[in-house]
Amino acid sequence: MKITLFTLTAGLVFSCSCAANSKIIATGGTSSIEGSAGGGIVPWAVINGYASSGEMAATAFISRVGVDDFTLNSVGASLAYDNNWEWSVARQRFALDSIGGELSQNIIAVKYRLAGQLLYTALPQISLGVQYKKLHDFTLPQAVGARDDSGLDVYLAASKVLFNQVAGRNLLLNATLRATKANQTGLLGFGSADNNNYRLMFEGSAALLLNYNVAIGVEFKQKPDQLAFADEQHWRDVFVAWFVNKHLSVTAGYVDLGSIAGLNNQQGYYLSVEGAW
Repeated sequence: MKITLFTLTAGLVFSCSCAANSKIIATGGTSSIEGSAGGGIVPWAVINGYASSGEMAATAFISRVGVDDFTLNSVGASLAYDNNWEWSVARQRFALDSIGGELSQNIIAVKYRLAGQLLYTALPQISLGVQYKKLHDFTLPQAVGARDDSGLDVYLAASKVLFNQVAGRNLLLNATLRATKANQTGLLGFGSADNNNYRLMFEGSAALLLNYNVAIGVEFKQKPDQLAFADEQHWRDVFVAWFVNKHLSVTAGYVDLGSIAGLNNQQGYYLSVEGAW
């Protein structure tokens, strides 16, 4: 059923004949590793694609994060309507390169724009998002102390483009508050044996638009530390995004994921390609 749902959603992306291109290039952001529109590791308040009022848009993406001892591959798709709604699905496969094995999960998400706009109002664009995550195999997460094999993340994001801020260039700022029980974004399960409470985490992004279709930026993702067997540390990245046109974007960056499962200094690269219709 999980695979059928993902395949159906991806099929809708490629067959959708009602996509539109009214929004300005780059204003839909890119697809994060969880499938929601934003940066590489942080969901933003923007709605993916280029659909404006009364229009529909679709995206599909593939991304890869490679650090010293792990590799994360993500693939997903999204549908957007009216620049208010975004539905997305993603599948993550996390290879344990040094110790062997693999963790994987599916993510089904929805985002709704509550108020404001990225460009045209003094109020930032504010969106509410929900992500349901489900592991494929709970054996390893349960062995290291996770309580559940599925969980729900809820986040509130605010995004705004500030004009002529740095040497005449436009600056995008985003702040996200996430309520979560996820260990390593859910790849190591949810909650712990002695703590099943939601934790409120901060995530932030800043991106400088060098011109209309190239941006450089930084991101920070606060992480809960719930499992006793190993510390979970915050994530950071530095990225460059090239919006080739309204149908193709490429994002590359450097990531610092800290310590994962007791293996320190997990640093490496991030690469993502997104198609939009």
